[in-house]
Amino acid sequence: MKEEIISRLCLNCTKPVKGRTDKKFCDDYCRNNYNNQLKSNTINLVRNINNALGKNRRILDSHFSEGEGMAKTNKNNLLQKGFQFKYITHTYTNKKGDTYFFCYDMGYLPLESDWYLLVKRKEE
Repeated sequence: MKEEIISRLCLNCTKPVKGRTDKKFCDDYCRNNYNNQLKSNTINLVRNINNALGKNRRILDSHFSEGEGMAKTNKNNLLQKGFQFKYITHTYTNKKGDTYFFCYDMGYLPLESDWYLLVKRKEE
């Protein structure tokens, strides 16, 4: 009896695939390349957001004097340095109802006239 050969094509390079009936790729390179391309858009998005969060944190941190846990600055100063207000890691609302916006351990509280109170989260 002759086996019926079903021609399947690699999902990455479209070369014929030999082997198991459920095999989708001709080799490991094609399998890895195919899956990396599927994930690349998501990976780039996450990388860009993490980079923006890190930059926001560094900008906030640059406003503190040695040993200080609070500082003040205005919105224009933050924007000139490249701060992006849409990227934060979390918020904190105190007992007074004030909402602080954080980039990791560095936070800010919007004040009047586009001024911000900057704070460092204390290590626990």
